[in-house]
Amino acid sequence: MCNAASEWEGLDPVYTFEGEEVTWHRDADGFRLPTEAEWEFACRAGSAAPQYGPLRDVAWTALDGVRSPQEVGAKLPNLHGLFDTLGNVWEWCWDVWDPEQSDDVRVFRGGGFSDDAWAVRADTRRGASARSTHADVGIRFARSSS
Repeated sequence: MCNAASEWEGLDPVYTFEGEEVTWHRDADGFRLPTEAEWEFACRAGSAAPQYGPLRDVAWTALDGVRSPQEVGAKLPNLHGLFDTLGNVWEWCWDVWDPEQSDDVRVFRGGGFSDDAWAVRADTRRGASARSTHADVGIRFARSSS
């Protein structure tokens, strides 16, 4: 998806694929997955707290009783103007969960619509096989600055 969005916008694709191997070309200007550090910086928006506001105001969680992801932008944004960095859906990151064990398990962050408050925090992480799909996991594109 990142490469397709990059090509659509006339940008250089960030990833190349050779079999199961994915290479990130850091000099490319296209869309990509954020690193965990980038994701957390974007989510926190200057806050040191685990949530950048009261969960009922900023995140779709189990407290809302919803059964699927909700339309982005219905809750309040963080101070960077980003919506739904907490709750609604977990978001894939580029980072590997544990490089010592497997390079197939990637990290996702942010908590989902069916999670309790303990999981919907800027510092909570989960992971799964990069080939897996989940009803409560999505993506947020990033781009490197020039």
